[in-house]
Amino acid sequence: MPELFLEIGSEEIPSGYVHPALGNMREELAAFFSRNQIKADFPEAFGTPRRLVVSVKGVDALQEDIVELFHGPSVSVAYDDQGKPTKAAIGFARGKGLDVSALTREDTPKGEVVCARVEKKGRPTPDHLNEFLPQLIGNISFPKKMRWADRSRPFARPLHWIVALFDGKPLEFSFDGIQCGDLSQGHRFLKPDKFQVKDLASYLIESANHFLLVDRDIRKQEILDQVRNLAQEAGGFMEEDPELLNIVNDLVEYPVAIRGDFDFHFLELPKELLVMTMKHHQKYFPVTDGKGNLLPCFITISNIPAGEGQEIKNGNERVLRARLEDARFFYDEDKKKNLDDFVEPLKGVVFQKKLGTLYEKMERICGLSRILSTHVCPDKETQAMRAGRLCKADLVTLMVYEFPELQGIMGGYYATHSGEEPEVSQAIQEHYRPAFRGDRPPASELGAVIAVADKLDTILGCIGVGLIPSGSEDPYGLRRNALGIIQIFLHRDWQISLDNLVEEGLRSMGSKIKLDPETIKNHVMELFSQRYKTYLNAEGFPYDAIDCVLSTGLDSIVDIKAKVSAFSALKKQPYFEPLAIAFRRVVSILNDEAEGDIDPGLLSEPAEKKLFEAYLKVRDPVFRHIQNKEFSKALEKIAEIKPAVDSFFDEVMVMVEDVSLRKNRLCLLQQISGLFSELADFSRIVLKKS
Repeated sequence: MPELFLEIGSEEIPSGYVHPALGNMREELAAFFSRNQIKADFPEAFGTPRRLVVSVKGVDALQEDIVELFHGPSVSVAYDDQGKPTKAAIGFARGKGLDVSALTREDTPKGEVVCARVEKKGRPTPDHLNEFLPQLIGNISFPKKMRWADRSRPFARPLHWIVALFDGKPLEFSFDGIQCGDLSQGHRFLKPDKFQVKDLASYLIESANHFLLVDRDIRKQEILDQVRNLAQEAGGFMEEDPELLNIVNDLVEYPVAIRGDFDFHFLELPKELLVMTMKHHQKYFPVTDGKGNLLPCFITISNIPAGEGQEIKNGNERVLRARLEDARFFYDEDKKKNLDDFVEPLKGVVFQKKLGTLYEKMERICGLSRILSTHVCPDKETQAMRAGRLCKADLVTLMVYEFPELQGIMGGYYATHSGEEPEVSQAIQEHYRPAFRGDRPPASELGAVIAVADKLDTILGCIGVGLIPSGSEDPYGLRRNALGIIQIFLHRDWQISLDNLVEEGLRSMGSKIKLDPETIKNHVMELFSQRYKTYLNAEGFPYDAIDCVLSTGLDSIVDIKAKVSAFSALKKQPYFEPLAIAFRRVVSILNDEAEGDIDPGLLSEPAEKKLFEAYLKVRDPVFRHIQNKEFSKALEKIAEIKPAVDSFFDEVMVMVEDVSLRKNRLCLLQQISGLFSELADFSRIVLKKS
């Protein structure tokens, strides 16, 4: 079977662009073949900074014949009383290139209509590709495109060549003045010669001969092996970092690992500073000993062989030395003051123009920290207030100004240097966590208190002045902050009322908030509800179980997850659907009359007496289980009432003319509904189709 091969050659594309672009090309090609009814295998993708490559095997040389069915006017309009075609039918047939006698009839939801069955002969696949591939190249999704020199079409970087083959023969199209062909180019420095491509197999062989490792997986493994070996030779271990590995993988075409060294005196600097400088600024791999301590060396990945290794090694060492000298200067200068000395300058830094300065935010964090600490660690209120006061102080230090990624971390180091209690230092250091998906919550309870206070202040403040997230717009990270609070509550198992905490937090905002407090609270609770749904869904819980539980209110974050877990387990039981149906029957009949107490004396029918007895039998145990957080047992106990509910509806008329009887029966059902609703809204469950 024929094979399609496409290579787009360019200047070095940014590392973060390569993998998404290849994925985009694969998806678009697969959709193209499917759309045009051309049989083909799913595309394979390869790539380096200078080339994006896709190959599709098993491609039919000829498109399948296409049959399209077009609906026309209704039969009553298409034919007159004698059954002869009208102008409407004749015009419809002519428009489709058919004789009116070729029209057929078909029943549709709108009635019987005439149809035109149009057959199109399949075209040669190369003809389709010559039209589509220029569109594919021009539409590759990059974060940023530009027009280069005299080129008219924007691309991530200037294009130099295009290889496009079908069944080993060059296709016939051009893109932005570049004619496609069968000639690729080797490594820019090691072997820049052109070489001919016949298919993917020959390309992989020839590219390897021209110092190119185009398979991203093979190149990644090669980098990994080289780095591990060099780290072992240095007496240490590679610090694993998949994200850094992926970045470096798409920076080179022919990876060569080179070890560099730095003065061991730099190890006196905070480890996080050294790691960040090596990883994020220089894309180096740090080396650690068996205990996680840094060794005074690093490993960099070059794009040329080790013959030039010493020069590359020296150059990278000079760059790192300069960065670390600067960092040491900032560190030493900052340590000349106590951390508390940096608090007053926060008055000159705006947090958000409507919410005031960082100093004002700090004061609000202190207030929220005091409230939280009284709930979870009342013996540490003083430390909580101290950590709240100092948690933003490092934002005006030289180090964090130069290395913003170290906010909080440097504050912890400076707090220790200033003689603060270890708990306070740790809380400052970890109060930004979790900062991203997959990040760990704060390890200490005090750190969790400050983290929640900080995140909640941001949420309340921003929503309070109308900065409500919408669509993809969330410039202040309110969704991320809400999810972080949820994760912290679950991690610490905090039984704190979110509802009350939000109300107390709003009072601490004072005159800063512009919206009505109740409106703000509703927006805040909706934000938490949506983020919790996302979190629980990612945990694998059924979406309807999540919806059923959250619809009863979001107060205890910890209890919500436990209820969803219990409800999800109940859903798997064979008696669950009948139970849900029974609850729906209860809810569907309730109205405004259903308020009030049950009068046992008005229970006249045997079935309603049995239902009342069943309700009394399970009521107290259910509430006891709920109080003890035994939600599975509570749900199992509620399920015992189902037979009595079924008998009630089979044997008792609820909506009788006697007002007293009717109201009493509705009140009984209302009490049963309330029992169910303590745990979940069963009416929202999605039942299986019978």
